[in-house]
Amino acid sequence: MYRTNTCGELRLSDAGREVTLAGWVQRTRRMGGMTFVDIRDRYGITQAVFDADTDAALHEAAAKLGREYVVQITGTVAERTSKNANLPTGDIEIIASALKVLNAADTPPFTIEDNTDGGDDLRMKYRYLDLRRACVRSNLELRHRMAFEIRRYLDSKGFLEVETPVLIKSTPEGARDFVVPSRMNPGQFYALPQSPQTFKQLLMVSGFDRYFQIVKCFRDEDLRADRQPEFTQIDCEMSFVNQEDVLNMFEGLVKHIFKYVKDIDFTEPFPRMTWADAMRLYGSDKPDTRFGMQFVELKDLTAGCGFSVMDEAEYVGAIVAPACADYTRKQLDQLTDFVKRPQIGAKGLMWVKFEADGSIKSSVGKFFSDEQLRAWGERAAANPGDLMLILAGPAMKTRKQLCELRLEMGSRLGLRDPKKFSCLWVVDFPLFEWDEETQRFYAMHHPFTSPNPEDIHLLDSDTGAVRATAYDMVVNGNELGGGSIRIHEAELQNKMFSLLGLSEEDAQYKFGFLMNAFKYGAPPHGGLAFGFDRFVSILAGLDSIRDVIAFPKNNSGRDMMIDAPSQIDEEQLNELKIKLEEE
Repeated sequence: MYRTNTCGELRLSDAGREVTLAGWVQRTRRMGGMTFVDIRDRYGITQAVFDADTDAALHEAAAKLGREYVVQITGTVAERTSKNANLPTGDIEIIASALKVLNAADTPPFTIEDNTDGGDDLRMKYRYLDLRRACVRSNLELRHRMAFEIRRYLDSKGFLEVETPVLIKSTPEGARDFVVPSRMNPGQFYALPQSPQTFKQLLMVSGFDRYFQIVKCFRDEDLRADRQPEFTQIDCEMSFVNQEDVLNMFEGLVKHIFKYVKDIDFTEPFPRMTWADAMRLYGSDKPDTRFGMQFVELKDLTAGCGFSVMDEAEYVGAIVAPACADYTRKQLDQLTDFVKRPQIGAKGLMWVKFEADGSIKSSVGKFFSDEQLRAWGERAAANPGDLMLILAGPAMKTRKQLCELRLEMGSRLGLRDPKKFSCLWVVDFPLFEWDEETQRFYAMHHPFTSPNPEDIHLLDSDTGAVRATAYDMVVNGNELGGGSIRIHEAELQNKMFSLLGLSEEDAQYKFGFLMNAFKYGAPPHGGLAFGFDRFVSILAGLDSIRDVIAFPKNNSGRDMMIDAPSQIDEEQLNELKIKLEEE
């Protein structure tokens, strides 16, 4: 063995023991005839002391060590004179008697510290170095612990973990597929699974009534902080269940993990909110309910007053920012610039200040009397000292803009505390969404989602009004996961395909294997999938899932470390019968 102990386990009770440690040099400090070397491994940091008076040659060798050298140090554990309360090993040090350099190292391109001087691109290029940082390592340790506990919990509830194929058939009904050419079947392609959706339904047909899998999924879509081209789901399915059964089961899992990781007890059932209410009150199907500022609709109070911006708008909505009436013109201009950013797209921002002394100031004061503005404030329950912020325009678009403004104000006012957790279920999603460009309906979730039994009679007469038996778990404004009760009857599934514009031939070609399976007795079933990367990042208090993935891609979908994707040899292309066109 290269070591008798790790760099994080020795304590004062070990004083007097001779030990051998192995790890990386975190830093060296030379102070007169003494050189102090901090040696680090996955478990922690321990200080070793080299004394020139005891062994001059050994001291000189230690003084020449560089950062990230791999070393083996033998010595005696002693009580540390100058203790470091910030380290678990801060009460002891190793009085070194031997040093062996196992591997010299170049100077790293950034400091291996929690507060590193490396930028994102640099750290991703040298991700193997970034992973040595304690803060990054702790994220992966949390991920490991959560995966084990999730498996334990689901096993205790009778779930079986079953692996499903990675090379499958392309059925593009959601995001864009990653495709893989087949050498043995020239001109034909596999797809990487966006989820194991059809396979877990087939497992229900097979009688495996409780399935789960912590599984890789792939989607070829534009990236952002909470997306990666490959990501991990906690994928689950159950037979002989209704929506209530599924919600109760997986609410239990979420509560269990919060208790296990954060020691937080959620004793009350998670609130439930319909999709329609979420959009009406928050402009989002994943509302952040850690704070208030719910939307207030003002259209009926602003109509016919001669102000065209509001008169001609389909929707006029407002939020009230508490105790912000003292906002300066500069701050209000900053908010106006914020909502006018291209990614938000508002044309402007209106405001009303309800001053502490009872007076009112407003950017639209010349169009509305103080009495009218007070009526706005009464509807919104504004108090003296509050600031009302107002947007007007097309209903759906303006609500989304107001959502961004609400989140920005929540951040400015410190109301989005990452240490506070607010969980809820959003239910009753629309079954379909209409696409203006293609002039047809698409499945909001996927084509196997069951319509709400109360709305089945509307499938032909009012298709857009049909609600899905679908649900999302939302935590702090993040969609943690979602799912649905599935269609298990062939006739209803064929009806769904027809409404989505799929001919019988297309449906058979894409999903014939599933439809054929349903002929042999499919049980009622449903499930959901949690975003595992996102779950870990929420509990770690991080904004991006990239920080909880060992080897992530950047926002262009590139692996900076191995430089992928990359070109392949002409010989490989020929084997695959693929010819590239010149741009």
